[in-house]
Amino acid sequence: QVLLVESGGGLVQAGGSPRLSCVASGRTFSRYVMGWFRQAPGKEREFVAAISRSGGSPYYADFAKGRFTISRDNAKNTVYLQMNSLKPEDTAVYYCAAESTGALPPPRRPPGYDYWGQGTQVTVSS
Repeated sequence: QVLLVESGGGLVQAGGSPRLSCVASGRTFSRYVMGWFRQAPGKEREFVAAISRSGGSPYYADFAKGRFTISRDNAKNTVYLQMNSLKPEDTAVYYCAAESTGALPPPRRPPGYDYWGQGTQVTVSS
């Protein structure tokens, strides 16, 4: 069992650069591929980024490439999502998720992940 807690969301102006964090409980964080998803009102939850167990291999959705950076610190049981040049269409609840088999490339659909955080709201004002 892994408990995931996201933080770092809030109201951000367009062009802003918040960093989301997700802290995991337990001693086995490094065994999980970690992902970030987002869900806007009335839309399906969509893949944003994922990172391999070691942190050496990041993967991004097309809209995230060049603007978002995923990273992890296994010593701190934390995965990060640095977001730059935010746009109003980035407004969503952002979720972190853990995938227990270490699959690479990582799943890009929610059913591929075993554990989820409660989400953190990011609202981008124009």
